[in-house]
Amino acid sequence: MPATAQRQMHLVAYLKTGPTALHPGGWRHPEARLDDIFEPARYEHIARVLEDACFDGCFFADLQGLYDIHKGGFDTYVAQGGQISFLDPMTVLPVMARATSRLGLGATLSTTLLNPYHIARSLLSLDVFSKGRVAWNMVTSATELEAQNYGLDALPPKDARYDLADEVVEACLKLWRSWDTDAFVLDKARGLFADPAKVHYANYEGKSVRTRGPLSIPQSAQGHPVLMQAGASERGREFAARWAEVIFAAQRGISDMVAFRRDIHARMGRYGRKPSETAILVQTTCIVGETDAIALEKAAFAESLIDDELAIASTSSSVGVDMSRYRDGEPIEKLMGNQGMHGTLQLLEQAQRDEKISLAEAAKRRHPNLLVGSPVTIADRMEEMFRSGACDGFVLTPVTHPSSHEAFARAVVPELQRRGLFRTAYRAETLRGHLRDDA
Repeated sequence: MPATAQRQMHLVAYLKTGPTALHPGGWRHPEARLDDIFEPARYEHIARVLEDACFDGCFFADLQGLYDIHKGGFDTYVAQGGQISFLDPMTVLPVMARATSRLGLGATLSTTLLNPYHIARSLLSLDVFSKGRVAWNMVTSATELEAQNYGLDALPPKDARYDLADEVVEACLKLWRSWDTDAFVLDKARGLFADPAKVHYANYEGKSVRTRGPLSIPQSAQGHPVLMQAGASERGREFAARWAEVIFAAQRGISDMVAFRRDIHARMGRYGRKPSETAILVQTTCIVGETDAIALEKAAFAESLIDDELAIASTSSSVGVDMSRYRDGEPIEKLMGNQGMHGTLQLLEQAQRDEKISLAEAAKRRHPNLLVGSPVTIADRMEEMFRSGACDGFVLTPVTHPSSHEAFARAVVPELQRRGLFRTAYRAETLRGHLRDDA
């Protein structure tokens, strides 16, 4: 983008291979599709909707199992439609890649549970297949159930998981550079397919990770998958500052968002990275109406669909503590142990402070950055956050699939484009290119 052009925001859609995202009652809405969860057409359709609106990309949140923290079982999640991955996103993303040509495609894979060679091979295959449009949402896993599904007795301590994650990322980056970009010769007359001098062993060896390589897969059009991360803890922020090109942030309030972004930028400098090398995107849920009054009615109706039991179960899953049994005053961080997401706990504590309610009461509520209003009102709020230095864009979490993202694409995106805040056409072909086209 020319130096005189206006800075523009980035948009990424949050998706699940199921009918429920972060809104516990969304699947009960009349607009929510339930009949096509296992149909390729579902994922092709949403990919086309997002690409037609020029979104940078989308990513699938994922869990390697069924949440069973609430009351010691998964009954509430299964019976009341909690956030469940009914399909492995890695089987869905190739379908979406085939249906599109520009949209970025993200998968969530755990550095704690998965071998780096497996991660590197799977993601780079998809990155080559999609011509450079893949992102890796790097997670260290936050539940004992996932660890046990992979044969571990328990999760390692949080800091140890990030130490391991550093090594996994280092190993993947070495594996992804196994082939030089000009390794292929494809000379039938000489009988030379590729130059072996341009294929390299990784020979990575850390304290916990070792891999020889090389991969049998060449570099993609963007070199390697984009690195995405959502850690909010002290160690998570340090990991993000070192590696992340996209950060999924969940602060509540502009002042907290600004402080988080400044903190990440300061940490990046210690790793020799520039602020322009990462896009900090704030989690936001938008409920769009023809007018503000209609949107408020829609929001109230969506709220009425939330079952308190599932809301508590969802919070329990995120913080790693059974909040149905929690009593105010108990040391929740001690109860979390090695489980739970620090960012969710921060949001609970902010809600407790701001709304002057108990932590147990906060657990019954949803606390996203909820924007409700007409397209103009929502664009006003997004512009305020963006121009204030709170973020570089947004991760949009839906209430209903596919109508939430459809409504935003149909009504809000044109308003953002009219203001010059969002692209009207793709200028790059790869996901990394989309993320850098405002630099």
